[in-house]
Amino acid sequence: MTLLLALPMWRAGSGCLWALPIECTGATQVVNGNDTLFFFSGSIDITSKWGDVDWHSIETGEVETNIETQYNLDEGGYYIQKGSMVSAPFYVFHYTAPTDLVLSAETECGSTILHLKGDTKPYIYTRLDGTQGSYARACSIDYNALAWNTEEWVDSAATVASTLRPVFMLPALYGPTPIKLCYDQTVREALGMDSACVEIDVPIDSIKAVKMQLMSLATTRGKEGEKSNERNRPTSQELIASSEYSGPLEVAFYSNPTPAAQFYKWSIYHSTELIVTRNDKDIRYTFSEPGSYRVVCAVNNATCASDSMEVTVAVAESYLAVPNVFTPNGDGKNDEFRVAYRSLRDFHIWVYNRWGKLVYESTDPAKGWDGNINGRPAAEGAYFYVVRAMGTDAAKNASFMMKASYNKKKLNADESVLGIYQMSGDINLLRGK
Repeated sequence: MTLLLALPMWRAGSGCLWALPIECTGATQVVNGNDTLFFFSGSIDITSKWGDVDWHSIETGEVETNIETQYNLDEGGYYIQKGSMVSAPFYVFHYTAPTDLVLSAETECGSTILHLKGDTKPYIYTRLDGTQGSYARACSIDYNALAWNTEEWVDSAATVASTLRPVFMLPALYGPTPIKLCYDQTVREALGMDSACVEIDVPIDSIKAVKMQLMSLATTRGKEGEKSNERNRPTSQELIASSEYSGPLEVAFYSNPTPAAQFYKWSIYHSTELIVTRNDKDIRYTFSEPGSYRVVCAVNNATCASDSMEVTVAVAESYLAVPNVFTPNGDGKNDEFRVAYRSLRDFHIWVYNRWGKLVYESTDPAKGWDGNINGRPAAEGAYFYVVRAMGTDAAKNASFMMKASYNKKKLNADESVLGIYQMSGDINLLRGK
């Protein structure tokens, strides 16, 4: 028998099927490429919109004539014909859920392999041209993936959409998690069925992969936003890579590993020179000398190779500058005589009046003279200061050039001597308004 395909009813290969001239009861329609599939859970009843038509079976070639409604139609491919009008083919399946699915997981360092035993075969049907069509059953896989939330590892829901098959590849698992595979969700929901899933729990002793999140917390000096005469001081605990900080800089480093980590290796480089190695989970280190440092941490276990991270810590060169005027009038501006400094390891300042009497002395560069002597306001005018300081970039055996006293006014060291400061001069006290 010659089949006449009426093009106004079906455009083959267009990627879009025109509406089929049939009505289905208790079925859900699925478009699979250019093919239309119907899934039924009970009786398979299909009615022609053209009235009585001829029903053609693609598999057997049998024809049933002058029938409007088919009850309990067998599974397979069909098309209907009325005179010269021929519908697009459609494929009928009685939906049944597999009952023998068993899920198991095989964890690796870089991936997770899921094995699904049971009937995972796709639906197969024969087209008009004799080729075979295949519709893979859809499924989704839900599990917990560890995610870093700025402070700790937390469970983060993850979903992978796929089709039923014997083997699935998932990302590596870093912590224990339940895994749930649900299948045929769209079809089952359309047919009024409950969801169908198979589940397993992956315990902690099955986890092999390791991961880490390096965190560095500096020992702060003063409060963030607080006015200070120390330049580049660390005021925020979380270090920012490539930013320079005034030394000495004490930093606590935390590896924050995932549960399967067993071994730790810390390496600290000053420029390219390896200066420290440690094997603790977390470490603390004080950076004294100026320069750029790389702090590298690697974590691993007996099975999986290292996951590593690094952070850059930069310590600024020393700096010292002394003002020549201050105005202790209580207006909140320049009320104290303070030096501006950075990366000092030793400091001493003396302030004398015009008769050589010591009126102020301090070994803390963060503090300053408030312009009082024995609790009473000092007279306006010029005072003489002597400052001796050693920067963190000075040689370990460095020493000051001469004795500091009011009588030795020329105390400045040779400027070629790195990190050594011997300074003296006048500071003007002006109260004003």
